[in-house]
Amino acid sequence: MSPKSQGDPRVLFVMNLVLSALFATMVVWGASFIDLLAFTFENVATAALVLTALTYLVIMR
Repeated sequence: MSPKSQGDPRVLFVMNLVLSALFATMVVWGASFIDLLAFTFENVATAALVLTALTYLVIMR
């Protein structure tokens, strides 16, 4: 492996999905704790997809 290796993009994508889902779960739970948002699967999934897309756009820019 060369020092300039970026890693397997599939692994990076899955890691991004998992970490975004965990962070989205915490954010939605916190928002539901203060009655801003309901803690539902749809809200967590939407937040995770938004975070994944934003992370992808920032990294690939």
